[in-house]
Amino acid sequence: MSDRNRGFFAKTALIAAALVFLPLGTLAQSTAAQASSSQSTTSESQGRWLHVRVISSDAKGETVRVNVPLELAEKVLPAIHQERIHDGKVKIDNAHVNDVDLRALVEAIRTAKDGEFVTVQGNDCDVRVAKQNNHLVVHVLDKKNSKKSEVEVKVPMQVVDALFSGGKDELDLVAALHALSAQGDTELVSVKDHENTVRVWLDSKNVSD
Repeated sequence: MSDRNRGFFAKTALIAAALVFLPLGTLAQSTAAQASSSQSTTSESQGRWLHVRVISSDAKGETVRVNVPLELAEKVLPAIHQERIHDGKVKIDNAHVNDVDLRALVEAIRTAKDGEFVTVQGNDCDVRVAKQNNHLVVHVLDKKNSKKSEVEVKVPMQVVDALFSGGKDELDLVAALHALSAQGDTELVSVKDHENTVRVWLDSKNVSD
């Protein structure tokens, strides 16, 4: 595989991870008061919660935890208008990356049987793209220097379909969150490098472990 295509799949994993963090970072700033006032009610309703945990590996060893009830996120996201986020959707420059139609790629993967689609082992980067148990799995190991970094994204295909259900050149975050609420407990993103360890997961608890 060419360096160009290898780079595309590596960027795909990082973009997928960023799509999870983007709304959460905005929600953490915009809904703190609402979350605190409704936390007791939501915890009693056995709702679904999206969790982010970031552990710094430096001397300070700081840890950041974000816990967002999906029900609250679905209601708040349409009210946020910041940079590329408007009405619960994220605007993307275009639906083609490196001459690849992302919507066509998603449709091809959705209708395909489970299997390992791409495996690349290179000097700089190992990439694996697969479909397992109706989940899209992207794993990237960056080996460009002695301090390796590893990214794994695992997203249910129903969520991927919902994310791309919006109009042209946009991703529907609210639809994706709604589809995510129907899923069982699952880990979505795992990032490990020399600076931080990041985990994003979904369960029914109103606190992270």
